[in-house]
Amino acid sequence: MLVRALFLSDRAARRRRGERLFAIPELLTLDSTGRRDVFERLGREHVDLLIADRAAMPGPVANFLRTVRLLPDPPDVLVLAEAEDAEERVSMLSAGADAVVSSELPDEVLRETLRAWVERRRQERLRRIGGGRLDEYPRFQRFATRTPAMEQLLATARRVAAADTSVLIVGETGVGKELFAKAIHNEGPRRDGPFVALNCAAIPEALVESELFGYEPGAFTGALHRRRGHVERAHRGTLFLDEIGELPLHPQAKLLRVLQERVVQPLGSERTLPVDVRVIAATSRDIESDRSAGRFRPDLYYRLGVVTLRIPPLRERVDDIPLLVEHYRAHFQEKLSKRVLHVTEDAMRALVAYPWPGNVRELVNVVEHAVLLTDGDTIRVADLPDIGGVAERTRHEPSMPAGWREMNWRQVREHVLAEAERAYLEGLLEATHGQVGETARRAGMDPRSVFEKMRRHRLDKKKYR
Repeated sequence: MLVRALFLSDRAARRRRGERLFAIPELLTLDSTGRRDVFERLGREHVDLLIADRAAMPGPVANFLRTVRLLPDPPDVLVLAEAEDAEERVSMLSAGADAVVSSELPDEVLRETLRAWVERRRQERLRRIGGGRLDEYPRFQRFATRTPAMEQLLATARRVAAADTSVLIVGETGVGKELFAKAIHNEGPRRDGPFVALNCAAIPEALVESELFGYEPGAFTGALHRRRGHVERAHRGTLFLDEIGELPLHPQAKLLRVLQERVVQPLGSERTLPVDVRVIAATSRDIESDRSAGRFRPDLYYRLGVVTLRIPPLRERVDDIPLLVEHYRAHFQEKLSKRVLHVTEDAMRALVAYPWPGNVRELVNVVEHAVLLTDGDTIRVADLPDIGGVAERTRHEPSMPAGWREMNWRQVREHVLAEAERAYLEGLLEATHGQVGETARRAGMDPRSVFEKMRRHRLDKKKYR
């Protein structure tokens, strides 16, 4: 993410100090202006940081700073003052300056002071836009697996993460492509930079270029201010392009230029900005077929797919399902502040038997649903939502208790009868949509007995309506 700064100064100050400020190009896209043009520039351009020479401020300093603060999109303000005056410094900070720095500092000290201050502001802005510090993002050790194909994929991804090259991630919807991209970013050399994600399938074709590359005022109807595109926001970090196969052909050519020349040209601008980004793309489409059919540029395909990682669908990772269920059970137990410690064997069998067309994303939703709605500390089959009839088939099959070979007949019989009673009541409650009176009538029982058995088995009629 580039930090765009505007230097307010007179001509003499620009000659004296300009080179000292332009000496940190990796943090600043710097331009300069005089006092007459400053508010016009701030009104029509997006500026992150205004570096204002004290002597060049138009009118009273306090009035100037307060006026800047009243702008629709005010920049941070750093004031360069020639003399250290504690009282004036407090006055400028009170009026709206974010920092006051002595311009009489030696060049190297001034550069390091500006560099540290701008970097701190940059990280704060990244956190506010959601691309900030990456300790929130996963690392590869969070991807628990018992599947050889997934273990091989993780080993390859660890090597790719350190290489800082373009990556193409392919896989069905819901397998966790963005989560995987975040892990690559967080394990790589750009972990302290932003992770900026763009879903190419979610943007109207007419807006794709402006979202990717940004625009200048007047570039099109309604473009009143400068706006940075996702490429510029990802400077010194990672740009994640989800569903890259949906990107129209014309923006594909511009994206190829970004990858090859490391520059971006906003719409309506005659100049280019240097950018340093790593691109990770993902798709659920058959991009090889799209390339052969002319819907995707071959040169961009080869540039993006220096390394291609295929994430297997969950139905090919059956051994991982119990691990994932336990991981998200613990996660949602903490997030929802509920004490849910176990998953019954029947419920786990239903979860393992289900084909998961929505992959991990669907599994996460199912586990959250179960943790949220269970009445006790255990997830049972009845707590699972409708997952294609698998739970329905499983819940009516009473099972032998664990270690039944070591039990006597009375203990086994009591367990099997209890399971059968629960399955019988569940089936009737589903058939009657939770109507206890009708359930009791069909069972030939008193409604109070049905209520008592429902309480014992922790069955809630609301779940069946």
